[in-house]
Amino acid sequence: MTQPASEAQQAPPPPAAKSTPDRGGRPALGLRADVRNLSLLGVLAALVVVGGITDPDSFLDTSNLQLVLTQASVIGVVTVGMTFVITSGGIDLSVGAIVALASVWATTLATQEYGFAGILFTAVVVGLGCGLVNGLLIAYGGMVPFIATLAMFASARGLALQLTDGKTQIVSVTSVLDLGLPSSYILGVPPLVLVFAAVTVIGWLLLNRTTFGRRTVAVGGNAEAARLAGIDVRRQRLYLYLLSGLCCGIAAFLLIILSGSGQNTNGNLYELDAIAAAIIGGTLLSGGRGTIVGSVLGVLVFTTITNIFALNNLESAVQQIAKGAIIVAAVLVQRSTLRNGEA
Repeated sequence: MTQPASEAQQAPPPPAAKSTPDRGGRPALGLRADVRNLSLLGVLAALVVVGGITDPDSFLDTSNLQLVLTQASVIGVVTVGMTFVITSGGIDLSVGAIVALASVWATTLATQEYGFAGILFTAVVVGLGCGLVNGLLIAYGGMVPFIATLAMFASARGLALQLTDGKTQIVSVTSVLDLGLPSSYILGVPPLVLVFAAVTVIGWLLLNRTTFGRRTVAVGGNAEAARLAGIDVRRQRLYLYLLSGLCCGIAAFLLIILSGSGQNTNGNLYELDAIAAAIIGGTLLSGGRGTIVGSVLGVLVFTTITNIFALNNLESAVQQIAKGAIIVAAVLVQRSTLRNGEA
């Protein structure tokens, strides 16, 4: 089963199904992916212009642009994992809660005694543990992803609240806090942005240049056809939720650096932002196609919108309404292109 070399595309239908004509073949598929990404770049450029017009002194300031990229890094890492899950035809509603649980577990006094390594290790292990539970329930327990991850959402939030007793846990490990200071920037780039860039590159290579990525697309395109082709669908789904959990653990560590604390409210609405960024980036909700580049551009679009709204003192409710409208528009565009055979 072969896939396009660039953005992953839908797996072929099972042998009994009737194939639709290939409109333009691989070059056309790649061209449509490029058009989507160029469109998002255009939207991002327009937002930069709007930000520069409404509040040029603040928005175009170097420190503000660094802040936008830093904030995008946390949700961006989560979105990379979410893109893999959605590409496989699944969903993960628990990512925000997992980030919260990992951040508070990694900032307990007992964990901080082990310093930088202890905090990083704990955040990653908690993320992987939650991803493992999600994967086992979905892949081997036969639970619907929506229900399983919704249960994890409630459980992780509750456990995070119990661990903190509703209080903020302050980080006292200097080596962790120093990574959030301007003195740690490399050529003006915050370390968190470099981590996000590394995760993005690895995610892109994994999805578009490896057997794992091809299997992910195949499972999302047609799970039964993938099974008949010799792919262990259950194991693949388990790996995907482990990957999502890993990304949540890394994001939790980045959030600890950014905020210098662990709170049970961390990661609030991250599931909405990650799903929205993946959708407007071109990843199909029904599975079978995913784009890491598009997802990253989606993250930058949403983060820039939030920053512009904050600088202009607009209510957070208006931000959520705008995000909701963008999600609806993106889904409608997807449905339209699918009906026209262009997705």
